[in-house]
Amino acid sequence: MRLLSIEDEKSTAAYLHKGLTENGHIVDTAFDGVEGLHLATSGHYDLILLDVGLPGVSGWEVLRGIRTHQQTPVFFLSGRDDVDDRVKGLLLGADDYMVKPFAFSELLARIQVVARRRAPLPAPDGVLRVGDLEVDTARRRVKRGKSRIDLTTKEFVLLDYLARHVGQVVSRTLIAQNVWDMHFDSDTNVVDVAVRRLRAKLDEPFTEKLVHTVRGVGYVLEHQSA
Repeated sequence: MRLLSIEDEKSTAAYLHKGLTENGHIVDTAFDGVEGLHLATSGHYDLILLDVGLPGVSGWEVLRGIRTHQQTPVFFLSGRDDVDDRVKGLLLGADDYMVKPFAFSELLARIQVVARRRAPLPAPDGVLRVGDLEVDTARRRVKRGKSRIDLTTKEFVLLDYLARHVGQVVSRTLIAQNVWDMHFDSDTNVVDVAVRRLRAKLDEPFTEKLVHTVRGVGYVLEHQSA
């Protein structure tokens, strides 16, 4: 997911950026309300993490500005733990309100809930579609246009995982955990080898490529001409 963190405390901002990037997300950071509101309303983000006490423009006003333009999910991450503040944030249109200090694992879990809401579900016929690609989750069959593509069991599981997170950059760590049920070792190239083999069948025979590398982060399956 592409995230925007609006946080004026440099150490907290660095902590969020490092942790979220390591978990496969792309993170932009703003250190005040003015810059944060500009980025939030001019860029495209899947989720915005917002502090309340910001210089320039408060988090309350940033959220009001965001909600006049879009309904992007917004999580407040704030040191203010009064019930009135939490209620105010939710009534203004925040999707969640977490009080600092918070457990990073809990933040990741709540972000994952948003990711699951965005992930495409199979159509009524049980088929995931990305451009001219069709992934039949029930029959474990794959087609591009009129061409049938034969995949091994692991190749299909890998493609199914990417297809269920279409448009989202997934890290090698997440792929290793969800496809092989293993912890990723940076010295192991099992993920890269598997993606290369999948590309040879899925992309090389076709003009449009669907599996893309995001350098330093991971991979994304998307129909870029859409």
